[in-house]
Amino acid sequence: MPLPVYLLSMAIFAMGTSEFMLAGLLPDIAADLGVPVATAGLLTPAFAAGMVVGAPLTAGLARRRPRRAGLLGLLGLFLVTHVAGALTGDFTVLFVTRFLAALANAGFLAVALTTATGMVPADRRGRALAVLLGGVTIATVAGVPGGALLGTLLGWRATFWVVAALCVPSALGVVLGVPPGTARPDGPVPDLCRELAELRRPRLVLVLSLGALVNAATFGTFTFLAPIVTGVAGLDPLWVPVVLVLFGLGSFIGVTVAGRLSDRRPGLVVAVAGPSLLCGWVVLGLTAVHPAALLVLALVQGALSFGLGSTLIARVLHEAPGAPTMAGSYATAALNVGAVAGPALAAATLATGSAGTGPVWVSGALVATALLLVLPFRRVVVRP
Repeated sequence: MPLPVYLLSMAIFAMGTSEFMLAGLLPDIAADLGVPVATAGLLTPAFAAGMVVGAPLTAGLARRRPRRAGLLGLLGLFLVTHVAGALTGDFTVLFVTRFLAALANAGFLAVALTTATGMVPADRRGRALAVLLGGVTIATVAGVPGGALLGTLLGWRATFWVVAALCVPSALGVVLGVPPGTARPDGPVPDLCRELAELRRPRLVLVLSLGALVNAATFGTFTFLAPIVTGVAGLDPLWVPVVLVLFGLGSFIGVTVAGRLSDRRPGLVVAVAGPSLLCGWVVLGLTAVHPAALLVLALVQGALSFGLGSTLIARVLHEAPGAPTMAGSYATAALNVGAVAGPALAAATLATGSAGTGPVWVSGALVATALLLVLPFRRVVVRP
């Protein structure tokens, strides 16, 4: 795998840490800025909305620029927003910086997806994507718990400063690893209308829908793992980061294994991981009261969720050959639609009599919907 792919993954690690780190920082942010915790919680959907909007918007704006320049510009915007966030004492300013940071994050990921897959042969795209997404999964394993610990010891602003600092070596990696040149070295950049027209292709819409459903299922439960750990399983709050690390470790294993299979055997990944993921959510819903089962299934579900999700991302790029500069943004937007919808649906179950496992059953229902949707069109994901 080319070194630049790993360098891009380092930047995505920094961005992934920023995306998920607020889960452990909201109480401190609320207290420091003088707002209710519920108001501080708006920072999370602000980031998610920025990701949905930012992927196609920033990718469209950067599509005719050299990829290295586009990546550096987006990384610079990401750095500036975190410096501004660390310095501000106003919640509105922090809210705006989170939205802008998400725009930069989404655009960077979208451009990085097309850049990385352009560096490798077609039969190794899945492995390249697995390396990139490895940055996100490592963020869940190390970055998010580390950010929460740093915030506890030094305050939430310290976490923002560290994320900003991580952008510096990431930018150096982009400069050294991504060659200068046109946005599409093998030919002229297609007309934007032609690239957008790819969204009318039913096969592409299907794969995007599947990716959104699987990611909604993943984040529907991931977002509420803490109350499941402490409320359903009855564990001490100190076990929350342990479960998060297990989920993140599983996700890293999942994208690594699936990355080696998704190019040549995507149908096998979907056929095995899809039903297994559904069964895993059902089993978790029934056994979450048992700590041992929760710990094991956090690892297993993380692996299955990200393994299946990364394979579907690879299929998006296969199904959008006419959108070489925008396909990555379509995948990014779809995944973040799921990241917004899943927790919203899961949150609606918390006030019901589901005994705290409502998010798990929502995740199971979303995966079941994806499997029912793919059955009549399984050839779309089966062909290499």
